[in-house]
Amino acid sequence: MAETTAERPAPPAGSAVGRRDWRLIVLNWFRELTLVPVIIVLMIAGAIVNPVFFTTSNLINVAQGGADLGMVVVAESLILLTGKFDISLQGTFGLAALLGAWLVAPKLSSGLGTEWSPWVGLLVVLGVGLIVGSFNGFLVIKANFNAFIFTLAMSILLTGLQLGWLGGQTVYNLPEAFIYLGAESWFGVPVAVWVTVATFMVAALFLRYHRIGRAMYAIGGNLEAARAAGIKVDRIRIGVFMVASVLAAVGGLMQAGRVTAVTAGQGSNLIFGVFAAAVIGGISLEGGRGRMIGALTGVILLSLVTNILTLSNISSTWIDAVDGAIILIALGLARLIGTERV
Repeated sequence: MAETTAERPAPPAGSAVGRRDWRLIVLNWFRELTLVPVIIVLMIAGAIVNPVFFTTSNLINVAQGGADLGMVVVAESLILLTGKFDISLQGTFGLAALLGAWLVAPKLSSGLGTEWSPWVGLLVVLGVGLIVGSFNGFLVIKANFNAFIFTLAMSILLTGLQLGWLGGQTVYNLPEAFIYLGAESWFGVPVAVWVTVATFMVAALFLRYHRIGRAMYAIGGNLEAARAAGIKVDRIRIGVFMVASVLAAVGGLMQAGRVTAVTAGQGSNLIFGVFAAAVIGGISLEGGRGRMIGALTGVILLSLVTNILTLSNISSTWIDAVDGAIILIALGLARLIGTERV
């Protein structure tokens, strides 16, 4: 049997191979933490722009505003690591929460009027995520549809269903249990923030230590080599699509709780911020490279930028332009740093 990476003896510390491995480790950590100095500069700039920036309430608002984005960034990052992507996560983000809210809200609040148990509504939210993820994964992986075209079409479809279904109306007056994730706090910190940070940690540990997590890197790095090594490529990729879609649905639930309502078309421009956070955080669009700590710094950076623009009384319409500029800068930095894989 071929010797696995884990079974190989470590190269001598002074050998050329050992020195190369250390250089690669340092380089990868540099990639992951590149945004930390930028985040520090942004925080200083925020304090200069408005003294309100460093207040506890504002920093909590920054964290809560980034929590739902962070869930979708984790989702997209997992898919990107396997060499695919899913633009329709923003559609799932909106549709899952909207359907769940519609079933549990009173008719006078634009709901169906059945006023089902909020726990049923929560199961519906997760179920929508699971169904959409399974559908996307099967057709992209098994039927070999182009991931960009197919998930773009799905995104348009899911957003169109929301708008056509409720005509742009807002579902409100939702039960406390349904909005708990986005509305309540533990020890002064929103529950959504705790859940998002925990999700990043679990995803990071899974990718580093679980065999399927390591297999995801192998699939994204070299698909044919992964197949030759006996990795169940298709099964893992479809599973990642399913998990990612459920995470996007949970992100939509977080936003619903934060604003205590769901508006048709919720999250329609979310994907720009998601890709911006993932790319500037070091997640490779080619697959096989990137870590969750980098993606988390991307979320923090974008949340800070949005908050500073708001405190500066700059129109929110500029946020997408800023996100685009950040992606271009990140791509330029990635080119300068290099693209060597570990």
